[in-house]
Amino acid sequence: PGTIGDRFEKVGIENTEENRRLYRQMLFTNPVGPDYLSAAILDPETIFQKSDDGVLFPELLSKRGIVPGVKPHLKVYTLPGTAGETVMQGLDSLNVRCKEYYDAGARFAKWRSPLTIGKDGKISSLAIKTNMEDLARYALICQDEGLMPIVEPDISLEGDYDLETAIKVNVEVQAHLYKAMIDHGVYMEGATLKPNMVNPGKQCTTKYTADEIGQATVTALRRVMPAAMKGVNFLSGGQSLENAAARLNAINKAKGNSPWNLSFSWSQALQLPLLDLCKKNPKGSDLPLEEMAALLSDELKIAGAAARGEYTPKAGEGDHVFK
Repeated sequence: PGTIGDRFEKVGIENTEENRRLYRQMLFTNPVGPDYLSAAILDPETIFQKSDDGVLFPELLSKRGIVPGVKPHLKVYTLPGTAGETVMQGLDSLNVRCKEYYDAGARFAKWRSPLTIGKDGKISSLAIKTNMEDLARYALICQDEGLMPIVEPDISLEGDYDLETAIKVNVEVQAHLYKAMIDHGVYMEGATLKPNMVNPGKQCTTKYTADEIGQATVTALRRVMPAAMKGVNFLSGGQSLENAAARLNAINKAKGNSPWNLSFSWSQALQLPLLDLCKKNPKGSDLPLEEMAALLSDELKIAGAAARGEYTPKAGEGDHVFK
């Protein structure tokens, strides 16, 4: 509950187990959810929570045609001897947790490996190798326990690197990932990718259009991603819904005959606007669940259109402009 707890506290919502349950219930019972969502990634706490009717959330989602999954990783750990580069913890006893999650109804898992491009325009070989091999081991363990693994190499937007550097680094990271997965014996057809879009760093002073970002993202995928992996669901990574949608739309327009389904797996882009609705109320107020549900329906329609390449962004949406 750490992430959601932090988000609640920032908008004045009391971080209680019941508030977390009510909020998640609102997300999972959205009337248009099954039209736009194929799956939902749950926190381990959420796996064992129930709806008002006493139905476990994984069962509720499954009945709606939405596949429930889980985040089995633990906390980020700083790699000793590096300039603050990190690795995700949680491989120890992962098989035991995966068994528990499968028995509780989860059918896939998602593991995030956060990476940062340094001032020299590179990620250290140690950070790449450590994180990508961990992702491969995680994927193999998940498959052995019956869960479909989503691998998430998440390259931060922090920095002043340009789009050309972003392409180069994303290709390098993903090349190491797929090599490690194959070396470990991961069944590639039974895994999917949740990467960042190929964006320039936030502090980059060069302007890029959404179309250029979309083409850069497709270029990186076409250079290295196996055709055996059928799906790519991009993270939002601190982008607004409007920018993420405009860029995903551009990606789908640029993909040509690429063999992958290119879609979304957005937490911040969808949920932060919902939580912003709480700011107008006194601290400690109840969640505005009906208002949140209505906004979420509108957001899902935008995300769905972008995933089909049918979203019409406003002028400038999705462009990278240094501020």
